[in-house]
Amino acid sequence: MLLTLDAGNTLFKGAVFENNRILYQFYCPFIEAEKKIGKIFSEYPKITHSIYSSVVIGDSNLVEILKKRTQLTQINHQFNFPFKNLYTTPSTLGIDRMVLSAGANLNFPNKNVLVIGAGTCITYDFVNANNEYLGGAISPGIQMRYKSLNNYTSKLPLLEKEIPESFIGNSTQNAIHSGVIDGIIYEIEGFISQYFLKYQDLTIILTGGDADFLAKSLKSTIFANSNFLLESLNLIFTHCIDND
Repeated sequence: MLLTLDAGNTLFKGAVFENNRILYQFYCPFIEAEKKIGKIFSEYPKITHSIYSSVVIGDSNLVEILKKRTQLTQINHQFNFPFKNLYTTPSTLGIDRMVLSAGANLNFPNKNVLVIGAGTCITYDFVNANNEYLGGAISPGIQMRYKSLNNYTSKLPLLEKEIPESFIGNSTQNAIHSGVIDGIIYEIEGFISQYFLKYQDLTIILTGGDADFLAKSLKSTIFANSNFLLESLNLIFTHCIDND
């Protein structure tokens, strides 16, 4: 059995895989990660390997636990990814973005693939048909936009995400929902349109915690998979085993 783990900006995510099938998955705050992992090892004693990606500083204790309990594969910038990285500042490229791009490349080899990650930030990552990572874009995610309107104004309320009934907000709350949610939808559709102008044979993957929420409002044909990062870690592990 394989334990896949990802420490993101907001949540710690993990899944137990057996024969490329998810047996169990979870999300929790990073502070609860060690306790959660201990419970998983108790419930799934046949876990022998783990693969871990992280954007968190100060996770050394967790890494040591994984090394003691499993054969650990740790994703970092020196990892041998299946694509050629043409990012001009490769050491600053987020590990999560690299994992998503590797998953896109392994799922759709020799294809033009745009991965859109809708989480704390909205990330756009593009791998072309030559298996080259070219880059993408980063913008604020849904919660970040709601919080910024509340934090940087004196009167605008902090709201929970909600699909607006109309793009014309007829109240302050509806105007905020329209500005945040419709703004993100227009942004994503705009980026997709720009990529299609240059790459007509484009595959689009939407993932992240807000993927399912946004997918129903997008007009473009996409693969919506909120578990794509964890599945990508499983694919990367399998790729490493097959090419060892």
